[in-house]
Amino acid sequence: MRGGARDANASPPGIDAGAIDALYGLEPVFEPDSPATGDGATPWVALECPYCWEHYDTQLDLSAGAASYVEDCQVCCRPIQVSVEVADDGTLAALRAERMD
Repeated sequence: MRGGARDANASPPGIDAGAIDALYGLEPVFEPDSPATGDGATPWVALECPYCWEHYDTQLDLSAGAASYVEDCQVCCRPIQVSVEVADDGTLAALRAERMD
């Protein structure tokens, strides 16, 4: 780069992507080629669909404790019953993905 030119994809100096997301209430972007990360209460986990057997990454919310909810498979769109168990220290203790039929 010459003459003070900057990369068109770079963030403006002094502004990070997390601050922009927080300012506008955006969910963090998940880049498929990057390692799955999250804070302790919202980890990314690999889930296997019990219908099509494909794996995909999804983010869990452990802050409310144990939970059970329905999530559509990101590949085949069929409903999956997801059950989450949380350990006493707030970490993921168990995760189950079951068919709804």
